[in-house]
Amino acid sequence: MTIIEIALLFFLAAFLGVVAIYLWYVAVKTSPRLLLRKRLRGLAVDVSDRRFPADLRLEILREMNPLDRFIFRFALVRRLDGLIDKAGLKTADVKLFILLIIVLGAMGYVVGYLLGLGKVFPLLLIPLGAFIPIFYLLIMKNRRLIRFTEQFPDALGMVSRSLQAGHSLSAAMQMVGSEMPEPVAGLFRTAYEEQALGLSMREALEHMSRRMPGTDLKFFVMATNIHREIGGNLGEILQRLAYTIRERLKIRRQVRVFTAQARLSGYTLAAVPVAMAGALYWFMPEYILELFSVDWGWYAVYIAISLQILGFFVIRRIINIRI
Repeated sequence: MTIIEIALLFFLAAFLGVVAIYLWYVAVKTSPRLLLRKRLRGLAVDVSDRRFPADLRLEILREMNPLDRFIFRFALVRRLDGLIDKAGLKTADVKLFILLIIVLGAMGYVVGYLLGLGKVFPLLLIPLGAFIPIFYLLIMKNRRLIRFTEQFPDALGMVSRSLQAGHSLSAAMQMVGSEMPEPVAGLFRTAYEEQALGLSMREALEHMSRRMPGTDLKFFVMATNIHREIGGNLGEILQRLAYTIRERLKIRRQVRVFTAQARLSGYTLAAVPVAMAGALYWFMPEYILELFSVDWGWYAVYIAISLQILGFFVIRRIINIRI
């Protein structure tokens, strides 16, 4: 067995080991006590929230293990933990994602080195491999936001009907947390539990808005805060807000239909160069390999890949119409 095969087997075993540890960790950390401890840790490490009691913050930080106390000093770690929370991975831990980022970054370098495509190519694969867990979290966050936006008008309608029936806002939020599907149910249930444990309704709604950074939820929080200060018919306001969100979703679907051709053009322009290079390598490999035999050929490949990625994101930016 050659050194290359041993290195590939080593990193494959390391990756499978990390995946196994993660699955075991998720299977173990499902108790409500551990979820509550993670939520309290998030409140304690949030240094921007000055209203959190200092003595309670110190007590929670004292109960954290030394590794958590060390890594949560860094703002990037706190942002990564917030991204995990926004993605809806309640049982995931930031330490495992940091380990995945390190392992995948190292695997990217090893794969680039074993391919023997120059000295710069392995360095380019390090951030590419390290970004895979973050890219996964961003995808999960966007999917969760889309599901929340689709469910939020129904939740507002339920809150409005509960208020018109004479229930309080906290009772209406508890009802949404028990009747609606995820992710709306989890957000409202967490907000209800926070205000039941001593936080004010304003603080609980602000924390809910942080966990789901959407414009619709900010309107809901603003409406409840204004109602608490100056009064008014909150049920009717929430009904109109639900109607506005439904109409906006309808317009967004129409815009998506109108921009389907532009999105298909972007995908086609991104895929054609890769398909052409693969076809030329299949039929005339010496024609493509000549490009990699000189230094300027590598620079041309790097520039072409960079321009392809830039052009793809420019097209996505153009057709991403915010409503």
